[in-house]
Amino acid sequence: MTETPRTPGASSGVMTTPEEQKHGSALEQLKARDALHTDRGDTTIEETVVQKLAGMATREVPGVYAMGSAGRRAFSALTERIPGSQTNVSGGVTVEKGERQAAVDVSIVIEYGYSVVEVSQGIRRNIIQSVERATGLEVLEVNINVTDVHLPDDEHEDQQVQKTQLQ
Repeated sequence: MTETPRTPGASSGVMTTPEEQKHGSALEQLKARDALHTDRGDTTIEETVVQKLAGMATREVPGVYAMGSAGRRAFSALTERIPGSQTNVSGGVTVEKGERQAAVDVSIVIEYGYSVVEVSQGIRRNIIQSVERATGLEVLEVNINVTDVHLPDDEHEDQQVQKTQLQ
């Protein structure tokens, strides 16, 4: 029985076979090519960062009236009235994030007269470009849930409700 020669591993001092060394160096090269994981250290990104980037990218698309479900929008409207509070740009966005990849789900209200297909394509394009450029994460998918259509008459009703609430 012949024994495969073992040599000390590059970083750990553990004995490895030539095949293990090849495999290990391939993993190291793959890791080095990733902008978030380099030989000088790793960068981690919280889900809230991706949520905010995706929320801002969504709001930039013409035809997006609001984000989130009706309950989420009502809650956001209340919190925005609190002095010193910040606008929640990540409302209506959920993210599943791994070390190198992310998936984004967005809930929107579309403005009447816009094509759902065109707005959805614009949102996907914007989110993918924004998140990938800013974070280096690969965006695997962007799912869009259109929860409502904002009609021109709704604006008049919204103003009436706001006046009644202020009195």
